Amino acid sequence: MVLSFKLQRMNAMNMVRVSCIMILLLGVRASYSQKFPETVRVEGGTFTMGNNEVTEPEDSVALPLHPVTIKTFRMAKTETTVAQWRAFCNATGRRMPNAPSWGWIDNHPVVNISWDDAVSYCKWLSDTTGKTYRLPTESEWEYAARGGKKSKGFIYAGGQSMYSTGWYEENSNAGTQPVAQKRANELGLFDMSGNVWEWCQDWYGPYTADAQNNPQGSNDNQYFKILRGGSWNYVMAGCRVAHRNYFSPESRLNDYGFRVVMEDDGKATETTETQPAGTTKEPEKSKKNSKKN
Repeated sequence: MVLSFKLQRMNAMNMVRVSCIMILLLGVRASYSQKFPETVRVEGGTFTMGNNEVTEPEDSVALPLHPVTIKTFRMAKTETTVAQWRAFCNATGRRMPNAPSWGWIDNHPVVNISWDDAVSYCKWLSDTTGKTYRLPTESEWEYAARGGKKSKGFIYAGGQSMYSTGWYEENSNAGTQPVAQKRANELGLFDMSGNVWEWCQDWYGPYTADAQNNPQGSNDNQYFKILRGGSWNYVMAGCRVAHRNYFSPESRLNDYGFRVVMEDDGKATETTETQPAGTTKEPEKSKKNSKKN
């Protein structure tokens, strides 16, 4: 009788634990499947933009190093999710993009999005909320990915290990993964390295060594828009915070997405979680950045 009572009590306690975990997981999923993006305040400052570790010919586009000053802005904690994009489509009568092979999952980043699509979303979000949303400039993106004023100098957004900080070709299981599952960076931003490439506002152009103040990109080459961050099917070297990519703005691929920024309104920064539960570590393999989009 005593043993039976103890077993029943243990089973009941286990059920309570499971229920609590399920509620927590559902809460996390709902948080990043909400209609509008949650933003983090990125305090302005000056940083050194670019990459002086040239290991592949394509790394040279991140040279020369140059000082850049950025004003304060707000950035979405995560890449724009399927749920957030669907809210936009439902409100505007727009069709969803072609679904990737794994289908549409609400808390995954939306893909098959062109630069023009992303700009349309920002305009709708601005009109709907009364706030000013847009794509980040390339310099804002890199400043935020590096951790802004809180930067610890990591090569990936949030750490020295790509396995711990983001989804790339060796750990993604050949597709996007739910946002905010890997380690956030110093500002509480998730998936700045990996998961999907993120469109930036700028036209692509070569760097110069001149100091710049809130640069807006090139006015000379208006053929390609900047993409940053690497993706689920890219090598780890392409997910470094300084790595640059670019493509035509009408392109829609199954690893192209985006995140938004919002003009700063002076309000306090939201509480951020910088280390999600369940983060694991694994030794990384040395691999050259030979894959190209």
